[in-house]
Amino acid sequence: MSTIALLGMPNTGKSTLFNRLTGSHAQIGNWPGLTVDLMQARLELNGQVLQLVDLPGIYDLRGLSDDEAVVRRFLESTPVDLVLVVLNASQLDRQLRLALQVRQLGLPAVVVLNMADEASRFGVRIDDTTLSRELELPVVLLSAKYGQGLAAVRQAVLQRLEASASRRPEVVAALEPRLAALEAELIPSQAALLQAAVQLPPQWRDRWTRRLDAVLLHPLLGLPLFFGAMALMFQLIYAIGVPIQEGLGGLLDAIGKQLIQPLLTPLPTFLQGFLLEGLWQGLGTVAAFLPVIGLFFLAMGVVEDSGYLSRAAYLMDAFMERLGLDGRSFVLSLMGFGCNVPAILGTRVMRDRGLRLLSMLVIPFSLCSARLNVFLFMAAAFFPPRQGALVIFGLYLMSFLAALLTALVFRGRFPSSEPLVLELPPYRLPTPRQILSRAWAEVKHFWFWSRRFIIFGVVAVWLLNNLPLGVEPASSLSLAGRLGSLLEPLLSPIGINPNLTVALVFGFIAKEIVLGGLAVIYSQADPIALGRAIAADVSWPQAVSFMLFTLLYTPCLSTVAVIRSESKQLGFTTLSVVWSLLLAWLTCLVVFQGLRLLGWG
Repeated sequence: MSTIALLGMPNTGKSTLFNRLTGSHAQIGNWPGLTVDLMQARLELNGQVLQLVDLPGIYDLRGLSDDEAVVRRFLESTPVDLVLVVLNASQLDRQLRLALQVRQLGLPAVVVLNMADEASRFGVRIDDTTLSRELELPVVLLSAKYGQGLAAVRQAVLQRLEASASRRPEVVAALEPRLAALEAELIPSQAALLQAAVQLPPQWRDRWTRRLDAVLLHPLLGLPLFFGAMALMFQLIYAIGVPIQEGLGGLLDAIGKQLIQPLLTPLPTFLQGFLLEGLWQGLGTVAAFLPVIGLFFLAMGVVEDSGYLSRAAYLMDAFMERLGLDGRSFVLSLMGFGCNVPAILGTRVMRDRGLRLLSMLVIPFSLCSARLNVFLFMAAAFFPPRQGALVIFGLYLMSFLAALLTALVFRGRFPSSEPLVLELPPYRLPTPRQILSRAWAEVKHFWFWSRRFIIFGVVAVWLLNNLPLGVEPASSLSLAGRLGSLLEPLLSPIGINPNLTVALVFGFIAKEIVLGGLAVIYSQADPIALGRAIAADVSWPQAVSFMLFTLLYTPCLSTVAVIRSESKQLGFTTLSVVWSLLLAWLTCLVVFQGLRLLGWG
């Protein structure tokens, strides 16, 4: 099977092209000689099955970042039949260097000039025929966002593979010395290519970007506008998502009672309870929140694809620098709102180890989608809709404050001197296809990634509630009751009762389990009924303390595993776990006892 490597700088639309070519069949694969996994997928062109590998975005094959080292190791250890070099057509004055380096290595390649429609709008004129002749490589103009030129890319790939069919793919030996020896040729070669084939405008025509940046990047208005936009986004998600969640929860509960329960009647009582109250109610409660997760990723997709997210990094860079971080740390923390795991993996773009470690301490405080499930449910159970939305927004602010405090406490231990290089893309209108595809992929990933933990978690909680045999389920004599009583001296000062304690213990495995565990503990699958049962058992200050503890305490097992693999230090991983537990307990102690002093406990 022929191997095609997808190579390009960050923000060139490389991932969009990957998805356009492969659809939704991508998977993570391990490659010999590499310490990281790469995205790969099978690609079929005219009956020929190819393997497409999406390499990390890099600026230079001789660069010093971890991602650039990964690309070099890949090319030095993997025989490649073709390199698909993706460049931003509007930034060829800065990006042709990468194509020239690939040519210097003698690799068979096709150069794809993505965002050609955007370049034309900005006044950039490209003679692709002349550029191809001078570069001695096929050049294709493309707009991956709209699918324009995709057929030409496929055709160029096939022709290039046929032309080099007689050549056996080889690894690139001595990559660094070869590039170093030819470094002096790059600048004059790039200048000659630009002179021959590219006409740049004297002034960029993107007036909308300049006008919007004058407001959105304003020194005084920029940050308030950003946080205001985030608050509005959460209000919309809450207003639209909660009714859908309640309707789906009611439907799943009705299916359990009217369809599944009669089918289980012949089974023993213990097994009936295990299947209906354990598996079905736990999974049903989590599944009811998938629409809200989808809405969240739809909204974040709009923010990210529009170019506003990189502006947030720019706005926060000066402030983050005072904490020993930079704007990239802020962006990765925002990515952590979806899932902490990929956000921590994203720290590989940072060259400085101190900056990476400090960012890895901060990111787990981002309010990930799994914790968002818990907060949406608890807020709906204890507060009116308007107040509930403010509570959710307050938890997001609390996550920022926890990250800020963590950075202040540990910045001296993990110092960094790496400067931030950030490129602000023009504002773009995201296409419905892009954001819907991304939201669906994230929801699917969330469900398939978490279901193994959810099944284990809800089954374990149900067994704890119903064992040993012969005791009243979820009573103080059950295993769950004994576990709750054992931890009560530690958690009762922060308002967390034994029932909530059991859910939190299993939340360490995966935060997705918390809601499933609560559904099993209170024997309710319908979110409305479950909310009423919990509201009858705990006060709203206890609910607030529970949400705060869920936000701040030990990240899920997957996140801890990624921190361990990325930091390669058991001591650092232990520090991350212990610090988050300590911060969660102290914060909840202050909040809960403070509310009690005010007479609300």
